[in-house]
Amino acid sequence: MVAFLLAALAVVGLAYLTQLIRTAHARGSLGIRGEAVCLGAVTNFFDTLGIGCFAPSTAWIKVRRLVPDSYIPIVLNTGHALPSTVQALIFITLVQVDPILLICCIVAAVAGALVGAPLVQRMNVKALQLVVSAALFIAALLFTAKNLGMLPPGGSALSLPIGLMILAVGAHFVMGGLMTAGIGLYAPSLAVLSLMGLNPTAVFPIMMGSCASLMPSAGFSFLKSDRIDFPVVIGIA
Repeated sequence: MVAFLLAALAVVGLAYLTQLIRTAHARGSLGIRGEAVCLGAVTNFFDTLGIGCFAPSTAWIKVRRLVPDSYIPIVLNTGHALPSTVQALIFITLVQVDPILLICCIVAAVAGALVGAPLVQRMNVKALQLVVSAALFIAALLFTAKNLGMLPPGGSALSLPIGLMILAVGAHFVMGGLMTAGIGLYAPSLAVLSLMGLNPTAVFPIMMGSCASLMPSAGFSFLKSDRIDFPVVIGIA
């Protein structure tokens, strides 16, 4: 089951990479912005530590005005999709967790993203600015709570009873939808699953596998949008 998941992630990642290059070339925007390369390298390094890449990327993009605010959710999802795929392949291979819980949460997150992506593309600029601001505020609260030891430390379980598993799956559907609006999944996923008693280390393949699956899935739709800067996206990737 896990081997099939790893193969599927690799295939989706390669398909997404191909579509990204083809779409950028077709629009005459096939290029790489050097600043975005540095941004992607730094934020995805810390991403592997469970910090998340959306909030720091959003903050830097806004400070540097790399793209308009309305572009940010789409740039985040399309730019960080491939790094998330690499992370998922690594952590799913190295870290043990209940494969049924892993796959159910991933499927739920993808379903939420497929619902959320069309909604994000139809949102006006003011609404997207509000969402981006809310995402940064939520991230700041989570970072503060984590540093103050207010988040649950987590248990030692590698699986969940059926009742908690259903709750976890439902939560990841919601997180997947919010992810397409630029609200990162890592921190809330880590908090929710740790609160349920799951070993925090075992959460890493779940949250990374969810992002690696939903971001390319939503990314195929986002690549068609006019709210995208391909040199920035490719640089981050």
